[in-house]
Amino acid sequence: MTVIDARAILVSGGRRFVSAPVSAKFGMVVIAMYVLAALLAPHLTPYGEAEIVGTQFEPWSPKFWLGTDNLGRDMLTRLAFGARNTIGIALLTTCLAFSIGAFAGLAAATFAGWLDQILARLVDVLMSIPQLIFALLLLSIFGTSVSALVVVIALLDSTRVFRLSRAVAINVAVLDYVEAARLRGEGATWIMTREILPNIAPTLVAEFGLRFCFVFLLISALSFLGLGIQPPTADWGSMVRDTATLISYGDITPLLPAGAIALLAVAVNLVVDWFLHSASGLHDD
Repeated sequence: MTVIDARAILVSGGRRFVSAPVSAKFGMVVIAMYVLAALLAPHLTPYGEAEIVGTQFEPWSPKFWLGTDNLGRDMLTRLAFGARNTIGIALLTTCLAFSIGAFAGLAAATFAGWLDQILARLVDVLMSIPQLIFALLLLSIFGTSVSALVVVIALLDSTRVFRLSRAVAINVAVLDYVEAARLRGEGATWIMTREILPNIAPTLVAEFGLRFCFVFLLISALSFLGLGIQPPTADWGSMVRDTATLISYGDITPLLPAGAIALLAVAVNLVVDWFLHSASGLHDD
């Protein structure tokens, strides 16, 4: 990429940001803040991720701005590192789920026939089992390492991606220009990547944002139940569990990681809604 191309992309991105509604701007600013917190966590925090720096459940003070948790670890530090771990693992899992689900959906729509039937029936079977219960079962069998967590959730979530990508790809696969490509003798890979994928990309991008939210919330729920990201690694779901007892004493500390989870989910949804509206070609009067 040349300097001119990079400058053009920045200018185009700046114009889109300026023209975006207030809700989308708010969502993008929040996401940017989360990303910066995740990338700069070691430089923004006064203590180490798992460092015990005080007694348990110390109140908010100039030394510990957000108090300490059940082991005496600084809550502000844990929140910053939790952004890195929770968001990073959720993003990796979502990318893997999309790689599997979108490719399988495109293949099913392009080849149709027996391949479509086999993949569709397999996905129906997997989706008939509640995702959280299925994830708990698989993680109790294969362990709770980060790699097992990513693979298990990605495989389960790829079923949702498969159904969407197959549905939108089937509608495109029967259009005239796709039939013309087949008559020209183009291969299946060309048709999937050059004819079908570009025309369903906006839908998939929007679904990526929504899937990220679901994966992010699922990982947090699993961590809250003890089968997600394991200690001493900071994670917002486990932080809620570790400090939940403070609610009985009127302390809002457990609401901090819970609020961080909710705020990110809201921000991503606001940006996705704006992107879908923009990609659809509709404009407000």
